[in-house]
Amino acid sequence: MSDIWIMRIGHRPQRDKRVTTHVALSARALGAKGIYVDTKDEVLESNIRSVVDRFGGDYTIETGVRWQKAVKEFEGSVVHLTMYGQRVDEALPGIPKDSDIMVVVGAEKVPPEVYQQADFNISVGNQPHSEIAALAIFLDRFTEGRALYSDRHGKMTVIPNSRGKTVVDLSE
Repeated sequence: MSDIWIMRIGHRPQRDKRVTTHVALSARALGAKGIYVDTKDEVLESNIRSVVDRFGGDYTIETGVRWQKAVKEFEGSVVHLTMYGQRVDEALPGIPKDSDIMVVVGAEKVPPEVYQQADFNISVGNQPHSEIAALAIFLDRFTEGRALYSDRHGKMTVIPNSRGKTVVDLSE
């Protein structure tokens, strides 16, 4: 499978810090290679790098990235998640799995240029909802769930169980 990159547009550090953190963490957990965020946010970068350091994986974050340049220069398919797009189940067969994809996720109203420059405008439902949910559903379906329980070879790992929490520190 190809690499999946996320482009977060419209991040407002004071207002969106938790949501953008959850977009980044969901993307990581569901198989993305990394995330670009249009607004510089060193706290966000530090938080995500801390999770990668502890729980492993090959995931990167870069903030302060101009989305226009990132989308224009991207060598692969650009997928824009919007409630106004083609239904996810109808669009998925047309998205190449043998080349990289960039998934554009907005925080606020997305400029019309995003719709025009995207190779695919895809909806995960046609009702107002969370971009975190839309990204998670799209990535899970696109990757056919392969990333959910993959071992990231981190210093810490979670052992699934029916009751309680089991986190093992492998660095000890």
